[in-house]
Amino acid sequence: MDDCASGARRVTISDIARRAGVSKGAVSLALNGRPGVSDETRRRILAIVSELGWSPNRAARSLSVASAHACGLVLARPARMLALEPFFIELIAGVESELSERSIALTIQLVHDLDEEIEVYRRWWAERRVDGVLMVDLRKDDPRIGALIKLGLPVVVVGGPLEDHALPAVWHDEAALVVDVIRYLAALGHTKIARVAGLGEFVHTATRTEAFLAVTSELGLSSEVVETDFAPESGARATRKLLSQTPPPTAIVYDSDLLAVTGLGVAHQMGLSIPDDLSIVAWDDSLMCGLVHPPLTALTRDIPAYGAAATKQLLAAIDGQSLEDVETPRAELTPRGSTGPAPAPRPVATQRTGAD
Repeated sequence: MDDCASGARRVTISDIARRAGVSKGAVSLALNGRPGVSDETRRRILAIVSELGWSPNRAARSLSVASAHACGLVLARPARMLALEPFFIELIAGVESELSERSIALTIQLVHDLDEEIEVYRRWWAERRVDGVLMVDLRKDDPRIGALIKLGLPVVVVGGPLEDHALPAVWHDEAALVVDVIRYLAALGHTKIARVAGLGEFVHTATRTEAFLAVTSELGLSSEVVETDFAPESGARATRKLLSQTPPPTAIVYDSDLLAVTGLGVAHQMGLSIPDDLSIVAWDDSLMCGLVHPPLTALTRDIPAYGAAATKQLLAAIDGQSLEDVETPRAELTPRGSTGPAPAPRPVATQRTGAD
């Protein structure tokens, strides 16, 4: 048995050509389905390829066709948060569902800040390590936009859309969802509603906050927003702060399922009954929302489909197509046991005097 068949080294096109008694050029024509070889020769070459278990050297092929056969995703978030947040796991699942169909790899890198993220884009593009990227967590006055445009790296923004549409975006209507949630809580009689938000620099956070303050003002409700960094610890602090007020809010809307589950735990610790004393709503439904007691009312959407839609757009951009923004179906409110009618106002205690 020769060394190429024994597995002693990687099978090459030269091995296939020698076995078939043809030139390397003929093998290339046969493998790429191009004219120039007879049907009989093509069948013989393909049979030998199957026998030897040959697959193309992707790195070498990338050099010849200027394609990395990989897409990139950079996350400026701590690794611990990525492990805790179901949103990104589901988003990545949707991305992979599209990339795997074309045998394209997904390269993920975690960074500390946006400057480091931009440097990763520059390095990836200079080394042709990716063919395009998905950009997440859009910021106000985001420096990544100008950097990516200057690089010419194909990109699709997950979120947005950008006001000037400088980069294509896949997005859903955040503001309308906030209005739906607040009107639902107002219909249950809640007049003091709080929001535990994420980072204020994120465009989606700012959009939700603006809509929240607008609709609560329109309905004549008392409202308050407390920002966090999405971490459970900051969510717990925000919840304790809100529930220590006099009077406390009777409903809290959280910017993520993780924050909502944390808030539920704090409310239980403080002796509150859910939903008799406090109603809780989680943004983005997940398995966690259904496992806690009571199960959390949440905004439910198909996050894997969201990731898949963004990936389809990115692949089209890589293929050189001109893209428009794509609006995906927005979430729907799924009421569960964590929301109910607002509690009746507690009577104000009066001090008795000696004359009574």
